[in-house]
Amino acid sequence: MSLDINIKITDRNGVKHEVVAPTDMAMNLMEVVRAFELAEEGTIGICGGMAMCASCQCYVKSDHQLPEISDDEDAMLAEAFYVEENSRLGCQIQMTAELEGLEVELAPES
Repeated sequence: MSLDINIKITDRNGVKHEVVAPTDMAMNLMEVVRAFELAEEGTIGICGGMAMCASCQCYVKSDHQLPEISDDEDAMLAEAFYVEENSRLGCQIQMTAELEGLEVELAPES
């Protein structure tokens, strides 16, 4: 059984990247974006993935069933810029086999 999933990430310049993300390393979407250098260094995951900065905000473009938004994530999105109906924090989206084919777009840097 494959431990990797294929996801599509549109960066802040509008370029779509197809990446293979591991599901066996407890990585979240923000860490995948950083690992593939899809955002300028120092502009994503500033708080280290603690749902405290919204620098990893993204728009979920596919209709995957994601875990429910936590109170911390909801509170952070309430204070963030460029929030849309489909906004989520990348640090709160764990890479799992169920996310095969996930499509996201990074929100503009605020």
